[in-house]
Amino acid sequence: MTRQRRRHIIHRRRTATGLALVAGISFVAGMTDAVGLLLSGDFVSFMTGNTTRAALSFADGDYGHALILFFALWVFILGNALGIVLAHTLSARRAFVVLSAVAILLAGASAVPPEWNRLQFYLVVLSMGMINATVEHIEGLPIGLTYVTGALSRFGRGIGRWLVGDRNPRGWLIQCIPWTGMAGGAVTGAFLTHYAGSHALWVVSVATLMLAFATALLPRSLQLHFQQPIVPARRRAL
Repeated sequence: MTRQRRRHIIHRRRTATGLALVAGISFVAGMTDAVGLLLSGDFVSFMTGNTTRAALSFADGDYGHALILFFALWVFILGNALGIVLAHTLSARRAFVVLSAVAILLAGASAVPPEWNRLQFYLVVLSMGMINATVEHIEGLPIGLTYVTGALSRFGRGIGRWLVGDRNPRGWLIQCIPWTGMAGGAVTGAFLTHYAGSHALWVVSVATLMLAFATALLPRSLQLHFQQPIVPARRRAL
């Protein structure tokens, strides 16, 4: 086997593994999004929607709801930042660490009493921000896990490029994976909440933890490959 052929096989296996991981994480994110929306009445990962709803609430004079949603934006941002910190400081098995932390947050959210429903909402939002740190790209192609608007946009632009003669589907066909995973997870989460009510978060937490243990079987080098490297600041010349 030639070196080029071997590299091609490794590349294909790495891509397939990454896409399977993206599908699984997006499925869990979709479940969480549906459960969180049904329990709280607000989005837990769709921050574009929360921004618009916050603006409408503000215009209608419902300043309390507007502030709740604006604060959720910052909680989501904090979750993304915290996910990156955990991924790059605790272990080389980054997906396992982040998904385990997400599972713990969801378990904590499910244990929150009903009268503290906003705390539950913010814990779920924080977990959805964190989960984006598990996979940031597949072979250099950006991947969104809790937001599929960008994926659909890249997919649509890929169709446009194909119509004008670009026959390289590599950059846009894989964008169907996160949308499919999230859609399937959202349907599952909706049915789950219908039958289990607030206990649905426990199920999502267990599913996330199972996915975390599945990622623990992946080689460390592969988990490192799915994230953007940290580029340290250059030292000033003396």
